[in-house]
Amino acid sequence: MYAVLFDIDGTLIQTGGAGQLAFAEAFASEFDVHELSGKVPFAGRSDRAIAFDLMRLHGVPAHEENWRRFRTRYLERLPGSLKRRQGLVLPGVVALLDELESLDHPLLGLLTGNVEEGARHKLSYYGLSERFPFGGFGDQSDDRCQIAATALNETQRAAERRCGLNGDSLSGVMVIGDTVHDITCARSIGAVAIAVTTGNTPKAELVAENPDLLLDDLSDATPLLEILHDSMRR
Repeated sequence: MYAVLFDIDGTLIQTGGAGQLAFAEAFASEFDVHELSGKVPFAGRSDRAIAFDLMRLHGVPAHEENWRRFRTRYLERLPGSLKRRQGLVLPGVVALLDELESLDHPLLGLLTGNVEEGARHKLSYYGLSERFPFGGFGDQSDDRCQIAATALNETQRAAERRCGLNGDSLSGVMVIGDTVHDITCARSIGAVAIAVTTGNTPKAELVAENPDLLLDDLSDATPLLEILHDSMRR
């Protein structure tokens, strides 16, 4: 049994900044912070890590109660933000998902810094949520590698549910993402690291991290599928 884990923002979809808009509105309503600093990077990081960094930078106590307050307000704001921003499903995504689902396996899951409910809001808005029944999310951890470990555990459980297999029978995992963080967390769980340049990370930065495969986008996923088929035959 093989598994393919996808990042969301910049890999599957672009939301036109809906997530950052919902962040800003949540901070304004909950903490009276009406302009977020641009010093905190969003790409490839967990919602929890971003929120805590913004709290510290804007003088908001960075503790669990404020995280829960932020998360609740962010999730309230996100559906409206998605409607107010122009986004899209990125090139080749639907065709690749169709191709993967036509195979006997792999399992398809998520490895994202989004909190799970936020991930579902985004993917549902773009008609993709049902494609991904499990994953690792940014609800509990600041660390993408820890999220990757959780995603791997969920993958093993999904394999057991699918075929009655134990985790040791999982033959391999592929992670597809658009940032250096996706490559790093793929390495941390021994996964094949596929990078795409459809996000905001400069191509040279992705090249420097030496992914197993670098694609401009997923329009021609033939090289990715060749890696997948080779791995599945082993």
